[in-house]
Amino acid sequence: MTLIHRPASYIERLNLADIFGNSQPLEVELGAGDGSFLIQWAKANPAHNVLGVERLLGRIRKIERKASRAGLTNIRLMRIEASYFLEYLLPRKAVTALHIYFPDPWPKRKHRRKRLVNEVFVEICRHVLAPGGRLYLRTDDTDYFAQMQAVLKGFTAIKTPPELAGILTDFERTFRARGVATLAAAYQI
Repeated sequence: MTLIHRPASYIERLNLADIFGNSQPLEVELGAGDGSFLIQWAKANPAHNVLGVERLLGRIRKIERKASRAGLTNIRLMRIEASYFLEYLLPRKAVTALHIYFPDPWPKRKHRRKRLVNEVFVEICRHVLAPGGRLYLRTDDTDYFAQMQAVLKGFTAIKTPPELAGILTDFERTFRARGVATLAAAYQI
């Protein structure tokens, strides 16, 4: 069985029960990278479905191999652009948690409009997060972190649970090894 989900339509919202075969709470990681966080989080939370979104096929295949070797049945993967996925494919009020770790910071001023976390993104999050849904963010870019905090005005800042904070992404391990500080925030709708 493949863990990579290829929707029949890219214009209709997903049927999550069909994808996972159950109706467990859904958590989504946007930009799953090499799957370091996704695999560990799925292992620690077998009563949750975890969907990893990544646009690079090589990364998706690598995560699928890791998840299959670990025998994880609560993971699915999609190769798609994160913003399109959120806006057009994810069902409304379906997500209990969104994980966004180390998105491309687009550090040049003229490129900042390309950043994932912006005013439009926040409005889309309001539509896909279930009541009480949470948004977890991490980055190493202080300017982007300030922007993230500024656009999330209507959300309530909360503490990141220690069990979540203890699971590192591949980028985070690399940054820590180099002595680069990382920033984290959590919000609830």
